[in-house]
Amino acid sequence: MPADRAAEAPVSPWAPLGSTVFRALWIAVLLSNIGTWMQTVGAQWLLVSGPRASVLVALVQTASSLPVLLFALPSGVLAEFLDKRRLLLATQLFQTVVGAVLTLLTAFGSVSPSLLLVLTFLLGAGAAVQLPAYQALIPELVPRAQLSGAAALGSISVNLARAVGPAIAGLVISWIGVAAVFAINAVTFLAFAAVLLWWRPEPADRPHPEAFLGALRAGGRYVRHAPVVRRLMLRLVLFIVPASALWALLPLVADRRLGIGSGGYGLLLAALGVGSLLGAVVLPRLRRLWSPTMLVTLASLGFGVALLVVGLVRVPWLVVLVLLPTGVAWIMVLSSLNATVQGFLPRWVRARGLSIYQVVLFGATAGGSALWGLVAGPVGLPGTFGIGAALLLAGAASARLLPLHDVAGVDRSEAPAWVDPQLVLDPADNPGPVLVTVEYRVPAERLDELLAGLVAVRRTRLRTGATSWRGYRDAEQPERVVEQFTVPSWEEHLRQHDGRVTGADQQGLDLVRGLSDPPPTVSHLFSV
Repeated sequence: MPADRAAEAPVSPWAPLGSTVFRALWIAVLLSNIGTWMQTVGAQWLLVSGPRASVLVALVQTASSLPVLLFALPSGVLAEFLDKRRLLLATQLFQTVVGAVLTLLTAFGSVSPSLLLVLTFLLGAGAAVQLPAYQALIPELVPRAQLSGAAALGSISVNLARAVGPAIAGLVISWIGVAAVFAINAVTFLAFAAVLLWWRPEPADRPHPEAFLGALRAGGRYVRHAPVVRRLMLRLVLFIVPASALWALLPLVADRRLGIGSGGYGLLLAALGVGSLLGAVVLPRLRRLWSPTMLVTLASLGFGVALLVVGLVRVPWLVVLVLLPTGVAWIMVLSSLNATVQGFLPRWVRARGLSIYQVVLFGATAGGSALWGLVAGPVGLPGTFGIGAALLLAGAASARLLPLHDVAGVDRSEAPAWVDPQLVLDPADNPGPVLVTVEYRVPAERLDELLAGLVAVRRTRLRTGATSWRGYRDAEQPERVVEQFTVPSWEEHLRQHDGRVTGADQQGLDLVRGLSDPPPTVSHLFSV
């Protein structure tokens, strides 16, 4: 066990609930999640007895997840520069209207499978716009030390909703009908809106607005040149795609293999939710025992074994028991990865980075759900779950070659702003790209040290705004090394100076600067 992990002071997973605002929003999100799961169960149950049920039931998950692929990235840009509270409020009101329309159409028997999927897609669109804003808001409400607890509480909200929502939906469907389930979902959106209206945050300084497409590209550049974030997303995909077979096809398991009806389906989801709740409670202790890579590996192994059992067993009580540790495995992966990405992303790009993370998460869910729905038809449920289990076991085996990066102790605070260059030319008269050169003079015996440091510097420049980077060594004066990078505009370069560099980035920059004697010389060249 690494020494820094053993020395970490334990932080209660419930600590973020000490914040009144976080607690109120968490309860509102919990109610909304319960309504969302009730809506999912109701939509799937409307389709489970019809023709091509395996495909249509799986497409409910796809319809609710696919909007993230389309709207999460622009939503991340909006969340970066707009008032997050107002953006959240607008999405709740939109979802309330869509939920009310779905309720009325269902009550009058006018909802067809295609219309049901369209309205599910619109509800998913509201969630896609909401997610980056809400996720980026959390680090502003709780201290960094409590981010893991806040992420675990977010997973508890989702999985407690899984435990409660489907069970309530099953009862409501059997007593009243599916329309009542959709009505309850619409009311939960209003409850979330009421909390947002109650909350009156202090006016906050928001970053100076950037051009929309430029801001979108900046977020993509950051993720592309952040190995930590890329590896997190890879591990996420390797887990979510095969694991989504369970969520997509569980209604068919309940109806066709176990014969336990809508109430039994709610019980299966409740078992997963209870397991996830237990996992959130024990997760802080597990984090002190195992590295994040080991947590994800063990969870993938456990989930793969569970898929095999669910696909082969026809005994309802045994499937319920197996789904309890399956819920633990699910939250081990999702909570660990989510907390890491929330804590790692710097403030200036957090919403955009989280939107890309959500695209990967929901894209893998949507694609996986559609894939398993198509496979289940010709292969059957046991074979489909067997394929998913094999992929999970292969993903767990790849952890040795592709582990998560250890970010414990990495300084993610915002570095002090640099002094702006004193220019003679007016940037307003010289629009367009700017070439920045940094000249180092390093003794031959320290050249390897400089070149190794420039690897990290290159990533810092590209993450914070540069579109290209090159390093050169002078053939006539070997001790002279020149770094060149291009930024799209002078305004973008000033953003590099103010707020985009983290403490860890600054350490890397200071390291290479300290190797140069005399100190490095910086030049800024406007395009002509």
